[in-house]
Amino acid sequence: MVGPVTGDRAVSLRASRTSACALAAPARSAYRNPVPAKPGLSAAAELVVSDADTAIAMHSGSVPVLATPRLIALAEQASVAALDGHLAVGETSVGTKVQIDHLAATGVGKRVRAEASVEKVNGRRVIFTVSVSDDRGLVAVGRVTRVVVDVERFLDKAR
Repeated sequence: MVGPVTGDRAVSLRASRTSACALAAPARSAYRNPVPAKPGLSAAAELVVSDADTAIAMHSGSVPVLATPRLIALAEQASVAALDGHLAVGETSVGTKVQIDHLAATGVGKRVRAEASVEKVNGRRVIFTVSVSDDRGLVAVGRVTRVVVDVERFLDKAR
C-alpha cells in the first residue's frame, strides 16, 4: 500500500485479505500426514538381463539390450524396497514421477543393479535418487517420486 488508507477502504482491504487467506488454505487430507520414511533409507534390486527384458521384447526399440522401460521398473523396484517395513499397515506407495537418463546399453546375460536412496520426504511424497550400474559402470541415473497412500482409499478412487 502507498499512502494512508482511510475509513471504509481499510476495512475492505482487511476483508479481502481474510477471504484470500481462507481460499488459499490447503484442504485437510489423510495424505498430508508425514510418513516415517527418512532421508538416507536405501535399497537395491538386481536383474540378469534376459531376452524378455530387451527393447525388442518390450517394443521400445529394435536392439537386444536392456529396455529403458525395464530399467525404470528396476529403479522403481528398488525404491519400493527402500520403503519396505517403513509404512503403516494398509499403506503402500505409488509412482508419480520418473526422471531417468539412460546412459549406456547393457546386453543380454549381463547383471544390472539399481540402487534407490530417499533424498527428500515432503508430507506423503517421497523422492528417491536412483542409479543403475553394470560391471562396466554407470548405466542410468535419475529420480523416482512415489506417494504413500492408503490402499483402500486409493483403490476406491480407481474404481
